[in-house]
This record gives sequence, C-alpha cells and structure tokens, in this order.
Amino acid sequence: MTAENAVLQVGPLMPMVQTAITRDHDAVELPDGPNRSAFLAEHAESVTVAVTSGRTGVGPELMSALPNLRAVINFGVGYDTTDITQAAERGIAVSNTPDVLNDCVADTALALYLDVLRRITAADRFVRRGDWTTTGNFPLTTQASHRQVGIVGLGRIGSVIARRLEGFDCTIRYHNRSEVTGSPYEYLPSLRELAHVSDVLIVAAAGGASTHHLVGQSELDALGPQGYLINVSRGSVVDEAALVRALTAGDLAGAGLDVFEDEPTVPRELLDLESVVLLPHLGSGTHETRAAMAELTLKNLRQFLAVGSLLTPVI
Repeated sequence: MTAENAVLQVGPLMPMVQTAITRDHDAVELPDGPNRSAFLAEHAESVTVAVTSGRTGVGPELMSALPNLRAVINFGVGYDTTDITQAAERGIAVSNTPDVLNDCVADTALALYLDVLRRITAADRFVRRGDWTTTGNFPLTTQASHRQVGIVGLGRIGSVIARRLEGFDCTIRYHNRSEVTGSPYEYLPSLRELAHVSDVLIVAAAGGASTHHLVGQSELDALGPQGYLINVSRGSVVDEAALVRALTAGDLAGAGLDVFEDEPTVPRELLDLESVVLLPHLGSGTHETRAAMAELTLKNLRQFLAVGSLLTPVI
C-alpha cells in the first residue's frame, strides 16, 4: 500500500462496493487473524481512508493503529461500531448512509408488528405441521389496529414507522433525548412511562454507549405481560438478558427482533418460543435499498478523495 493507494477495506462489504473501491481506488482489504498485525506494521501509516460497514466499523484499537487516518466511510446508517470519540478528537471525518434505508427498515418494523400481534409465521408453521387438521383452529391472536404504540427514537426511521402506523389508527407516543419540534405525537420524557401506557413498544433508537440497555428490566416490567416489544435498531439498545427472562417467564406477550446483542448469535431460549419472531438483521435488506446505500457510500468516498469533505457526515 502506497500514498496513492490509501483506501483500506475493513470487514466484508456488499460486492458492488467492494468491486468499485478495489477497481477505482486500489483499496486493500484488512486481513483477519494472525496476518493483521504484520499488515498493519507495514501499511498502517499509508492508510488515509477506511471503508467499512455498520456491523464491522473501525473500533478504538484499529483506529489508534492508523496514525494518518482522515475519514471513515460507513456503509449503513448505524455507526456505533466506530470509535466516534477518538475520531472527533483526531479530526477524523465519519459518514453513514441515512435516509435511503428509512422505508425498508420501517417496513420491517411493520412486518414484525403485524407478525407478532397476529402471529402470522406461527400460524404458517401451524398449517405446515398439519396441526390444523389434527388439533382444530389456531388460537386467537391480538388485533393490530387501534393500539397504543410507543416509539423509542423518533428520528428518521422512527418517524416513518409512526406514519405507517397511522394507517392502522394507532395512538402514537414517543420518547427521545428531547422533544421533536412540530411532531404530531405525544412526547413522554420518561421511557418507563411510555412503556407503561403502550401496548407495543417499537425500538428505533441509534446504537452506541449513550443508548446501551436503554430498554431494561424496568421498562419491560412497565410494558407488562400484555405488552409487545419490537426492535429494529441495535441489539445493544435492549437488555437482552432481561428480555429473555421476561419472555420465557410470560412477563411479556411477545417480541419481534431483527437485531441482537451478539450477532449472529441468538439466545437459545428464544428459538422455541412461538411468541417471538426472529429475523437475521434484514431491516434494510432489499435490492433497492442496498443499491442506494452502496451508491451513497461510493459518493461519500469519491467526494472525500476529491475535495476532503463528506456528503453525509456524522462528524
């Protein structure tokens, strides 16, 4: 790697992005395992730009090992896996891919909402097992319309989720760090109070240290045995151990989870629960959205290499 070849790929990327950064910018992929230390010893000083994803990021140790790093180009809206504090201290620019995935993540939240309350995939399994012919009708489910819904994080994605739920005549309230000016929804400064008044709590908050276990035992207790939790943000936002305890003890009616604390590991206790819908972090996983995310990632990279600024900067 030379000064003219200063782009480092950190972790796996969508083939369209990986091909483009290799072809157009001579990017080199950071190796895993025992070869990483030797690679960094030889090339770390040459790296000025890292291209990564929300799942991998540029953590504290790696960022410290790259003394001339000037930018982290992130594929994904989440950037909690990148050391933002160190980046800010060192003047390292960081970008993400906001807005282009709002619709698909909101659609995923709505799919989980409908599935968990109406037990769609559980009913599908019921039919496929032959239970309809041997045990009779499927148990009654919960109405999805006219529900009291609390949204944790009324940002770009949370706002789109809220608009989707208006079509189901739901009463929507939200909790944020601060009230959203001009929002038509009721703001509750207490997350526990929001959980208490909600039939369904939908988590759409950003990940990171400031939201770690934001939804914990207290909030799950407030949601109660008739309540449902949907999480399409980051697994770290919910205390997963407390959630598992609540679901297995029947202290929560159900959950729809697209994210987990230690992906791709899913708590074994959840695998056999019919009240839980489990997805493999596919919130933005459509052809259309991933193509738009890839293009925005590449635009950020091209703009930074050309003029030293980012199209969608985080810092």
